Amino acid sequence: MRPPRVRFAPSPTGYFHVGSARSALFNWFIARQHPEGVFILRIEDTDESRNREEWVDGIVSAMEWLGMKADIGPYRQSNHDAEHRAATAALIAAGRAYYCDCTADDVGDRKGDNKTPGYDGFCRDRGLAAGERTAVRFRTPDSGAITVLDLIRGPVTFEQTVLDDFVIAKSSGAVLYALANVVDDRRDLVTHVIRGEEHLPNAPKQMMLWSALTEVTGVAVDLPVYAHLPLLVNEQRKKLSKRRDPVATESYRDQGILPEAFVNYLSLLGWSPRGDEEMVDLATCVRQFRLEDVSHSPAFFDVKKMTAMNGDYIRRLSDGAFAQAVAPWVNPSTGSWRPTDYETPWLSERFNPTVFATMAPLVQERIATLGEAPAMVAFLFLADPPYDEVAFDKSIRTNEAGRGVLAACLDAFATCPFDAPSLHSIVAEIGEGRGLNLRKTQAPLRCAITGTLVGPPLFESLALVGRDEVRRRLAQALER
Repeated sequence: MRPPRVRFAPSPTGYFHVGSARSALFNWFIARQHPEGVFILRIEDTDESRNREEWVDGIVSAMEWLGMKADIGPYRQSNHDAEHRAATAALIAAGRAYYCDCTADDVGDRKGDNKTPGYDGFCRDRGLAAGERTAVRFRTPDSGAITVLDLIRGPVTFEQTVLDDFVIAKSSGAVLYALANVVDDRRDLVTHVIRGEEHLPNAPKQMMLWSALTEVTGVAVDLPVYAHLPLLVNEQRKKLSKRRDPVATESYRDQGILPEAFVNYLSLLGWSPRGDEEMVDLATCVRQFRLEDVSHSPAFFDVKKMTAMNGDYIRRLSDGAFAQAVAPWVNPSTGSWRPTDYETPWLSERFNPTVFATMAPLVQERIATLGEAPAMVAFLFLADPPYDEVAFDKSIRTNEAGRGVLAACLDAFATCPFDAPSLHSIVAEIGEGRGLNLRKTQAPLRCAITGTLVGPPLFESLALVGRDEVRRRLAQALER
């Protein structure tokens, strides 16, 4: 069996879609299963009107984040334009393609009430030459059938009568996706074409082009194995849409999803490892993955499940690994990558690494994404954390008992031992004296110190903020 040579060939026309990330991952799995496997990254930039350089950068950086380093590339499909045009010319010279000057209106007028889709072959034998309005069409057989042997779906047969003479090059000479793709796959000796199921109708066209190029060039290259991955759907079981669904891989990186968690979750979209455990390491996925085991049913991209899995991954990190992972969100002086359009909410001189290191294990246990960390520790590094007004109204402004708790704490904190166990005992005693349980006693105190009603353990937080600053914030909240 030849070593696998796979390619991931995204178009730089938008953010890096999670479906594309899943396709890249499954290709990468196949390449890594063989010591001589090759993973090729080809940027298919034939659509000049929609290509943007920042989308190329986004694809490359997102794949690096996920650890899917290419063995070849990234290279641009446009770099091989001359080779693509030469293939077009060879097909025309051999009678396997022809020039056509028909517009969509021309075809529609000729068909009249006949609504059968596709081109009617009008220009097949007109003998047109290249011109300003002449595209190039591939001449498909008039009868018979072509079968795509798909590793996931089994054999899929297309009748030739439903495959019209499709366009392979524009009137400008620019070669379109179908032909450019085949030329590149033949040159790169691709053994597996693994992509989304929306590309299944392209497979018979590309198989015909593959055979035709073998015929006209005299160069025989083995046809690749095809595998078309199931659709990714949202919770309404509708195909993921760029317009309505959060599909940008970069956005999950910016929210603080760990790459290990993202890769693990992507691997479960249409496939599953052996056993009941869903959290599996990368080596296990590579070792166990088989295209034949991928389901052909749509796969639900469940953001909530992925986020929960990410929380589990965060809690598995060592102290040092967590500090390094969360640094871009909390340390203004870190020299590492930062989330897009993000600035740490506090100045670098306000950040205290020692204080954060003390609080970090408590934060690590309570967040599901790294991006949640700043809100959990803002009270430590902002001179005046902003109040959640709803929380302030509920726990202090309209709560006489809450204000009483703050006043009593202001007095008690002046001289009491200022460590977490002592503070816990004192606050519990203050609450009991007012007929309040500990939860109701803590609420106004937490809001006065942190600005919110949620966060890391209260008494450890008070000890880190320090006596003087805690009493200042209590007095400020009472005055407010």
